[in-house]
Amino acid sequence: MKNIIVVLLSLGCSFNAFAQVAGNDTARKNIVDTLKKDLFTAPDTVQHLRSKALSLVPPAALVGYGVASFYIKPMRRLDRYVYKEAQEHNFVFKRHYEDYFQYAPPVLVYGLNLAGVHGKNTFIDRTLIYVMAQGMMSFSLYALKHSTRRLRPDGSDRLSFPSGHTANAFAGAEFMAQELGGVSPYYSVVGYAFATTTGVFRIYHEDHWLSDVIAGAGFGILATKGAYLLYPYLRNAIFKNKTSATKTDEKHKENMSSTLLLPSYQNGALGLTFSASF
Repeated sequence: MKNIIVVLLSLGCSFNAFAQVAGNDTARKNIVDTLKKDLFTAPDTVQHLRSKALSLVPPAALVGYGVASFYIKPMRRLDRYVYKEAQEHNFVFKRHYEDYFQYAPPVLVYGLNLAGVHGKNTFIDRTLIYVMAQGMMSFSLYALKHSTRRLRPDGSDRLSFPSGHTANAFAGAEFMAQELGGVSPYYSVVGYAFATTTGVFRIYHEDHWLSDVIAGAGFGILATKGAYLLYPYLRNAIFKNKTSATKTDEKHKENMSSTLLLPSYQNGALGLTFSASF
């Protein structure tokens, strides 16, 4: 910017001086492009999907277990057995601390980021992924709770299947594992420890059956993994056209600024100074 002011004041720029200005503009453009890339990043879509699709099998199996408990009597007997054991050997606090434990993993992710521990994605990307996972999970849970109408162990209502607290906790645990698992495996352990504790507390507080908790864990993990798989496609579809339009505008601006015609005054004579960059 300083070089441009000098050129305008002198009203007689040379080809080399203008080329230097153009070079500085290009450098600034590269910095802006880098910042945009850091704010909005998405991994390769096709290979990303193919390599991660098999990871959906374990959480899908957990969901399948919960659904099967409606039809397989031994599973329901196991639910009742675990419920009785939890009543006889109740060791948890009366206060529902799982109301807070379910949010611990995502809070830790953002807290650690503020402390300087950076994860796999940028703030914008991981936030959009988390919101997407929460949306898919919430829709699934609402539909199932109101369609299955399973009675809770304490008989309070018929919204027992699946466990919403457990689903939310495991969605956050998988979110923490995805973002910080590459930094250290201990972050994944911490996230899943909070999620498991949440599920156990839901059983001991007589809010859910064992199969409710298992299915909730599956739904939570499945939602987050699905969000990480689908996000690159949505991200590229939304911003691809915008990126192309931005590049076209920048190219047009560069073409417009490649020539410069200025009036000049030297030794009592008026004239024009023409400069161009290639």
